[in-house]
Amino acid sequence: MKKIMLIIAMLMLVGCSSPKGNDAKVEETNKAEATTATDDKVYKVGILQFAQHGSLDNCRTGVIEGLKEAGFEEGKNLEIDYQNAQADMGINSQIADSFVSNKYDMIISIATPSAMAAYNAAMNTDIPVIYTAVTDPVEAQLATEDGKSVGNITGTSDVLPVDAQLKLIREMLPDAKNVGILHTSSEANSDSMLATYKEIAPKYNFEIVDEAINTTSDIPLATDNILTKVDVMTNLLDNTVVNSLPQILDKANAKKIPIYGSEIEQVRIGCIGSEGIEYISLGNQTGKMAAKVLKGEAKASEMPFETILEPNLYLNKKVADNLGVTLSDALTGRATELFEEISAPEAK
Repeated sequence: MKKIMLIIAMLMLVGCSSPKGNDAKVEETNKAEATTATDDKVYKVGILQFAQHGSLDNCRTGVIEGLKEAGFEEGKNLEIDYQNAQADMGINSQIADSFVSNKYDMIISIATPSAMAAYNAAMNTDIPVIYTAVTDPVEAQLATEDGKSVGNITGTSDVLPVDAQLKLIREMLPDAKNVGILHTSSEANSDSMLATYKEIAPKYNFEIVDEAINTTSDIPLATDNILTKVDVMTNLLDNTVVNSLPQILDKANAKKIPIYGSEIEQVRIGCIGSEGIEYISLGNQTGKMAAKVLKGEAKASEMPFETILEPNLYLNKKVADNLGVTLSDALTGRATELFEEISAPEAK
């Protein structure tokens, strides 16, 4: 009898332990499937670009390249919804809101107005915002004075090397006195850079003459007005102004007044020179920052914004010849790129 009871007890013990073993195997299988599902995830990213011009287009190209180099590629594990606000603040906000409504995994914003709109739209969500081509993240209230993020947002700054630009202008135009700057009164990045120009200009015996605009329609009259007061003009990273640069160049060329650009594309299409940044590289840097966040290697809120510290010298010999400006061997020798022709802006 004791033997029978012992056998029954053993059978009951085996029966109780068996499901636990099965549960453990099921749990391990589920974990493996979850890992596979995560690895196979297609990340949905919204790219919000404020305006259509060469520097911001290059930024977008660089962002996509940077993401790809870090393992995120369209058609494989990345789905990109690219939207352009065409420099319209209302459309800009609508696009940002739509990205949040669609619960994208990330918003990448190109230019200051788009970064501000994206952050405002995503502020109460867990959607990270990565920006690029934001001249002054502190002035735009996207970062604190020490460079830290104000929330779930980070990115790269295209702050201008103003001192280097003014030094270049003085080297090329020793007799120039008044430097003209067109700027959009509602763009935080323009206000910040204009203040920097005014602060540094006396070091090179320049006076800054500025003319504010509100919309693209203000450009023709503002350009005509400022050209009567200046010897030379220089561009900020002002999206509304850069969007109308071909029109501004036409008017300045007619009066033989040189215009200096803020980056390579502006020199390519007719500015005489620039101590500026190269936007594909800036975008690439941004794409790699975005990849770290998508991989979970870092949180946007924990990443200080980054900048490209060394400017590049770009010169356009054709423009210089047309304006009667001599490019010294020293200048052409250190130029990152010397353009021999003027290229029309690409049709978009």
